[in-house]
Amino acid sequence: MAKQVAGQGGRIRARNQARILVAAEAVFAEAGFQGATTAAIAARAKLPKANLHYYFGTKRALYRAVLANILDLWLGTLDAIDRERHPAEALDDYIRGKMYWSRARPNASKVFANEILHGAPQLGSYLADDLRRRVAQKAAVFKHWASRGLMAPVDPVHLLFNLWAMTQHYADFDVQVRAVLGRKRMSNADFAAATDAIVRMTLIGCGVVASVPFPGGERRSKA
Repeated sequence: MAKQVAGQGGRIRARNQARILVAAEAVFAEAGFQGATTAAIAARAKLPKANLHYYFGTKRALYRAVLANILDLWLGTLDAIDRERHPAEALDDYIRGKMYWSRARPNASKVFANEILHGAPQLGSYLADDLRRRVAQKAAVFKHWASRGLMAPVDPVHLLFNLWAMTQHYADFDVQVRAVLGRKRMSNADFAAATDAIVRMTLIGCGVVASVPFPGGERRSKA
């Protein structure tokens, strides 16, 4: 019985923490760190304000937890860039993964962008250390593929910068995207078209010898 109660308590805790993180992500995206309040986050989560302080302590600690959750999502997609894979399939998976999160969790991208625009006060050390090492690891993969003739010898770091810009644009600048497209909201077809366009431009621009059909059906072969 004690184990059953403990297990139920753990599930309640995990569920409440998840609700708080989702609510906090939305409020931080709308108001920024300075403008967000724990009262607004609690109201969005439909939980007592005391729960936020019980699970996370302070607003800053909650903000850091939101950022950590965002980075976990994005670093998971980066795992697609693996030297044992074909670059066409790896890049396709990576771009589709990033676009999935831009559609499913646009507030995550906005919170991250706002943190960067304010000088990365919470993420500065992470960007200079952990992210830099991760980017260097993936740069080595791109160089390996280029050495095998599977893609052009493009600058791998700037390639990643451009992939981040293209995929996160649809979350960070969704108002502009919808205005130009004449949409009240982006449909599944709109996101599919955008994703296919990014994949196609990336593979062609990087001179990738595709092992799978390009969006649109045709295959690209090595010249």
